[in-house]
Amino acid sequence: MGAGARERDEGATRLTNRLSATERRTFQLEALRSMPAGTIETVSTTFAVYLAVRVFDAGVIQKAALVASGSVGMLLSLFVVQGVRRLGWTANKASALLWVIAAAGFLTAALSGTWLPGYLGGMFIGQMAVVMAVPFLTQVYREHYPDAKRGRLFALTGVVRKLAGIAAALVFGWWLEQNVVGNFPWLLAIYAGCCLAMIFCVQAMPTVRLRESGGGVKLFDAFGHVREDHVFRKLLQAWMVLGFGNLISWSLFVEYAANPRYGFELGPVEVSWLTTFTPEASYLLFVFLWGGLFDRMNFFVLRILINIFFIAGIWVYFLGPGYLGLYLGIALHGVGKAGGNVAWSLWVNKFAKTEHVAEYMSVHTFLTGCRGTLAPVVAFSIAGRWSPQVVGIAGGLLMVISTLMVLPLLKKDAPGEGEGTSS
Repeated sequence: MGAGARERDEGATRLTNRLSATERRTFQLEALRSMPAGTIETVSTTFAVYLAVRVFDAGVIQKAALVASGSVGMLLSLFVVQGVRRLGWTANKASALLWVIAAAGFLTAALSGTWLPGYLGGMFIGQMAVVMAVPFLTQVYREHYPDAKRGRLFALTGVVRKLAGIAAALVFGWWLEQNVVGNFPWLLAIYAGCCLAMIFCVQAMPTVRLRESGGGVKLFDAFGHVREDHVFRKLLQAWMVLGFGNLISWSLFVEYAANPRYGFELGPVEVSWLTTFTPEASYLLFVFLWGGLFDRMNFFVLRILINIFFIAGIWVYFLGPGYLGLYLGIALHGVGKAGGNVAWSLWVNKFAKTEHVAEYMSVHTFLTGCRGTLAPVVAFSIAGRWSPQVVGIAGGLLMVISTLMVLPLLKKDAPGEGEGTSS
């Protein structure tokens, strides 16, 4: 283990050598930002739904709304990017403003105490605003990370993010177990503080501007790339099927483990170990490998490999034997999530010209938001009428279909960074 850690450290040192001053500064600040970002990730992976179940005894629609809040943010990001282009703001300024809104949302939830509407409204706004910044960060990665190292640099900061998330989940789980009603408002205040810390980091990064609009930006202007870029269009279609299958399954991970109706009824520490520590540990072990494969491998082959881990993880989680199935399934899903996070965050860099990256990404996040907004409602409804196992089976089958949709693209070589694929 020590030798492996030393080898990774040496690899990271070699990777960050020969970066320009701008690239190095961006990487260092992004690594710093990854600590509060990883802490905030525990909201969506564990604590938003856990608190809704244990503190508020929330209903199906209310829990589905919490799970969908990040997806609503992705959906709205399409319009936010176009608005920022029209205003002429930098990606840095836009991200900072969104995180101010997120901090206000988490503080609202914290100050609402045990008033359910205040909790739901604040958490919805907080989670929604956090993810709306994704296209702007993707533009930063494109501008300030070198093409040949982008996947591995992203993976390195991902390691920092996941280590922070694991530590936060374990500490927060133990803390809530002492007094969940008394301590959870302070937990939400910590999330607000993390948003403010991210603002400092992004504002200190070298400035990144979006493509000038010329004052004539239309709300759906970015969808012109879908019409013009054949391969981009095909991948979006496959990703829609894949993402919906993954999201309906992911929506029930915490519910399945925490709700006594399904036979487990895990406490906050156990839920943290299962839904955060285990998949994030898998993520840590494999994300740098996936980052290297992203830099070197045909993208379509990479996408299929990632899908296989997702499918296996979901089916084992919901259909495997007892606690062993839970932990093994979510560990496999964590391996897929490591690759999926790299691919989801960076793939448009392989298909878009530099000045179009944020627009490509806004289309991608918009469609992710569409499926993510609908998925929790479908998942909780099916689970309530039949069972979570039915959701898991359906989710895996959708991902199999998506994989089959990608197979014809193997005949094509994925383009180099920013070459475009219009046909």
